[in-house]
Amino acid sequence: MPRKQRCRRIGGYPDHWEFSPEEETDSEPVVMSLDEFETIRLLDREGMTQEQCAERMGVARTTVTAIYDSARRKIAEALTDGKRLMIRGGNYRLSDQGAENISQKGTDSMRIAVTYENGEIFQHFGHTEQFKLYDAEDGKIVSEQIVPTNGSGHGALAGFLKAAQADALICGGIGMGARNALAEAGIRLYGGVSGSADAAAKALAAGTLQFDPNAQCDHHGHHHGEGHECGHHHGEGHECGHHHGEGHECGHHHGEGLDCGHQEGDEGCRRHHGE
Repeated sequence: MPRKQRCRRIGGYPDHWEFSPEEETDSEPVVMSLDEFETIRLLDREGMTQEQCAERMGVARTTVTAIYDSARRKIAEALTDGKRLMIRGGNYRLSDQGAENISQKGTDSMRIAVTYENGEIFQHFGHTEQFKLYDAEDGKIVSEQIVPTNGSGHGALAGFLKAAQADALICGGIGMGARNALAEAGIRLYGGVSGSADAAAKALAAGTLQFDPNAQCDHHGHHHGEGHECGHHHGEGHECGHHHGEGHECGHHHGEGLDCGHQEGDEGCRRHHGE
């Protein structure tokens, strides 16, 4: 029986998830895993040795060599064959994201994060300096806390929310890189919302939040125009909290189904296989 792979520790999510040739192509994209991307970042961008990289990722040097070789072959294929390069999934866990002092979420709670400034929903996800976290049970808010983000950039903020055990994010404008990072982290997104942070969190907990699934950073002020209520996402008729076929109901969290045997809030170890 083959030995189970150890999860590779990565420093965080990238800000950029896809790279495409100038010319359109019908070729299948090349998919690079997050642990493969991490070896490229540490060895080629940060200039680490393979021994240093192995220590940082918590694996053997021979494992780093194998991951790195695979990553470079994929980059070569994308560049020479003019294919789209996508970063997705892998066998990894996030390293410390600065969320150690955040209280643990209850077993039956849904944790809602809101980009926060002076009681209002801050409108630029990538620049938010605070999140307000709300824990909801049975459709009601039962606890709340305000936390500094301790980072900047879409990938860093998504990693912070993952470490903070967030199940959902309410925000104003948000870019595609952030959307990809949140999807990778398993965090449901409710964008295009403005006004009181407390009121929005209560509405989401109750299943009545109106939001814009197409909210973008360049036109985040346009919201509620489509009349989407919580659960009617992309016109697919999902119930509250259902997102892209994941089947999580409002109030249910992601505490199960992680392939490395970790529960949500352990270390976020997930094996995604590019999905």
